[in-house]
Amino acid sequence: MKTSKIIYWTGAALTSLWFGASGFFELTKNPLVWEITQQLGYPAHFIYILGVAKLSGVAVLLTPNRLLRLKEWVFAGVFFDIIFAFFSKLAVLGLPAAIDAVIAFVMVTVTYAMFRKLYPATYGRI
Repeated sequence: MKTSKIIYWTGAALTSLWFGASGFFELTKNPLVWEITQQLGYPAHFIYILGVAKLSGVAVLLTPNRLLRLKEWVFAGVFFDIIFAFFSKLAVLGLPAAIDAVIAFVMVTVTYAMFRKLYPATYGRI
C-alpha cells in the first residue's frame, strides 16, 4: 500500500506539473503554446477553456483523500486531452511531435491505476 501511495502521489504531482504548466501557459498566452495549438486548428477561445479546465483539474488532483468522484472526471478529462493532443499532433505535425502525448498517456495511466488501487470504486445504488 505504501508503494502504491508513493507511485500515485508522484504521478499526481508530475501530472499536475505538466498540466498545470500547460494550463498556465494557455491562460497567459505563451507564444509557443498558442502557436502550436492554433497550428493544430483550435480557436483562441478553446485555448482559454483548456487552461481553466487544466488548472481546475490540478486543484482537484492535489486535494488528498477528498473529491474522489470528481477526480474520476479529472482523469477522464486528462485522458481526452492527451488523446486529442496525440491525434491532432500526429495529423498536423507528424509522429515526432506526438511523442510527448504518448509519455503523458503512460504516466497518467499508471497514476490512475494506483488511484483505483488506493480508492477502489464503490458504486452504490442511486
